[in-house]
Order: sequence, then C-alpha cells, then structure tokens
Amino acid sequence: MRLFDPHIHMTSRTTDDYEAMHAAGVRAVVEPSFWLGQPRTSPASFFDYFDSLLGWEPFRAAQYGIAHHCTLALNPKEANDPRCVPVLDELPRYLVKDQVVAVGEIGYDSMTPAEDTALAAQLQLAAEHELPALVHTPHRDKLAGLRRTLDVVRESALPPDRVLVDHLNETTVKEAKDSGCWLGFSVYPDTKMDEERMVAILRAYGPEQVLVNSAADWGRSDPLKTRKVADLMLAEGFDEDDVDRVLWRNPVAFYGLSGRLTLDVEPPGATHEGNSILRGAPNNPEGQAGTPSERVDPTGAPVSGA
Repeated sequence: MRLFDPHIHMTSRTTDDYEAMHAAGVRAVVEPSFWLGQPRTSPASFFDYFDSLLGWEPFRAAQYGIAHHCTLALNPKEANDPRCVPVLDELPRYLVKDQVVAVGEIGYDSMTPAEDTALAAQLQLAAEHELPALVHTPHRDKLAGLRRTLDVVRESALPPDRVLVDHLNETTVKEAKDSGCWLGFSVYPDTKMDEERMVAILRAYGPEQVLVNSAADWGRSDPLKTRKVADLMLAEGFDEDDVDRVLWRNPVAFYGLSGRLTLDVEPPGATHEGNSILRGAPNNPEGQAGTPSERVDPTGAPVSGA
C-alpha cells in the first residue's frame, strides 16, 4: 500500500514519526506553511521557516524514504497581524522554488476584511505562478466560511479545478463538490473528521477529487491517520483501487498541477547545513546518513534517528 499525506506539518513532528509513517506505507507528504502556535513578531521569522520547509524538512524526510514538498503562504490567522502582512510582498521569490507545489494555507480563520484581502492577493499569486492553491476553511461557522471562500475563488483568476478546499466535513462537502474544487478532509483526534465519518462521506459522495490528510501538527494529532483511513476503507468494502485513488493518485493529480511534483526520493547527503540529524558519528567512512537500520551511536548501538 502506498500513501500520500497531502497536508501534514512535519516541522512539528519527530524523526520517529517519519520512521513510523514509512513503515505504514507513506511515501510522500506535502507540508503547508501554517501558524506556529504563537504570534510571529516580524516577516523575518516567516522567511527562516520557509527556508526550513525548502531544505531541512526534505532532508529529514529523505532519510526515511519519503518525498517532501511544501506549500507557502501568509496563513489566515496571521493575515490579521500588520507585522506579518509584508510577507505578501516577499512571497513571489519563494513561489518559484522547485519544492513549492501550491500556494497555501490560505483562506479564513475569523473571516475578517484583512483575511479577505490576503486570500484574494494569494489566489492572484497562485494564478500568476501557475500554481494550485490550498485553502483552509475556518473551524468555526464552517458553512458560512466555505460560501465566503467560494465567492472569493469565483472572483479570482484561478479556476476552481486548481483549488483544494480543505478541512471539509458533512456540512460543507456538498457545496464544495458542486463548486468544482478539489475536496480535502483532515482526520484528527477529537476534532475535525474521524475515520468512520470519512469513510461514510466517501460512500455517499464517491472518491473523485477527494484528498484525505492527517493535518498532524504540534497539537494532539496522529501522523498515521491516512493509513487508518485506508485500513477502514478496505474493511468497509472499498477495494484496493479505491484506496490507491484517494490516498495516492488524487493527491498526485492535484499537486501535479504545479508541474513540480517529484516522487523519486534521492538519497540524502551526509548533512544539511552542517547538521546530520544524528547525535553520534555515522558508521560509514564517507559519513553518509544511511538508513535507520544502518545508524549507530558512538558506542556502536543502533539508533533510529533523532
């Protein structure tokens, strides 16, 4: 079974998660830029973060045989902070990078005028850079938030079939599907969707243009939710082709719209910016990182990563 998690915040996760994800069948991820849990105080902190999504995280992922791409944007929550808005002026120099497969996460948090402006501006950037867009629908007032989102999409230069509307649920799926956008569902402990609800939606609406993600981040979340959805789909009568379509071919098709999606994982070099991830010396003479089973700490005992 091959799995693609199209929305996961690996900067918040450990190398143990990468190892467990690979063992579960995950071979590709897309990491959207997002709010880090506390306010940023200047655009410079965004730029360091963007650089890490373009360099450090692909290096970490490659150590575990996982292809890593990202989406970059001014996120909806921080679009309300005047200290952060200048990020919009600098985004174009990042959106040309090969690892960037969409503009995102953009959309709404509290549905403010500042969020209206940021969403419209970034949909325009996506159109100009011939990239798709990943749109975050708000966690509160979801149906109103979806309708406002779709209104802005319709007014933009970006066609709906290049837009992924994420964090959908039972109240928003029909209107999102009718819009022609791609449909994103986050399966997450306690909040958002769970496996059973996700499978029920797939049964009711079909697998076309549906992407399922874990949205795993610094909160209580589970980076193996894609595998758990796949297992339940099979248990509930979906076949292996259905699973492959939802959890591999659909995300490949959507992010492939960027023309930049590369699923072959090149063996990583020994270090990235001088850091090998390992806290001991590698066990080969060239200093290559090796696979987890090949790694040892300074005493000679195997280690699994961080």
